[in-house]
Amino acid sequence: MREALAKGADRAIHLEDIAFVDFDAYNTARAFAAAIKDEQFDLIFTGLQSDDYGYAQTGVILAELLGWPHATIIMQIEKSASGIHVKRELEAGYFQFVDMPLPAVLTIQSGINKLRYATLIGIKQAKNKPLRKVAMAEVQSAVGANLQKIERLYVPQKTKNTEFLEGPPAEVAKKLVEKLRNEIRVL
Repeated sequence: MREALAKGADRAIHLEDIAFVDFDAYNTARAFAAAIKDEQFDLIFTGLQSDDYGYAQTGVILAELLGWPHATIIMQIEKSASGIHVKRELEAGYFQFVDMPLPAVLTIQSGINKLRYATLIGIKQAKNKPLRKVAMAEVQSAVGANLQKIERLYVPQKTKNTEFLEGPPAEVAKKLVEKLRNEIRVL
């Protein structure tokens, strides 16, 4: 948080309680919405997905709870006369360009920005910038029971074997058809 403040953020809000760790995406978004309900933001940036659970839902749910427009997998943002103009990454190397009003929530793709280093002055100023810590008790009324839960994490057992068919192409083709017909039964 202090690093973000040192790099230019004006203030920070930190949901700091061990109880937040086990939240699913819906309750995480509900906690965020409750923590910022009295704030006046133009833009909220969230990561695309977390490294722990990887839900990729929190930013979108937060936008819905706030009643704000949202866009996902953002690669570029530009200010426009009516709000912002964003570039979204789609499948197969395609992109989509969207004009959006403000306020809005954006889920950001990693690598969107150029690395910015904190200056010495920024590091010193960060110590005096507001950092509001939000405990579970402050947002408890907004959250409920998790709707998703991880029941088990495990390394799957290897069940398939790789088999190489050798010989001339015509012979390999016959062996492959025989295996597909008699062993795997897909033909």
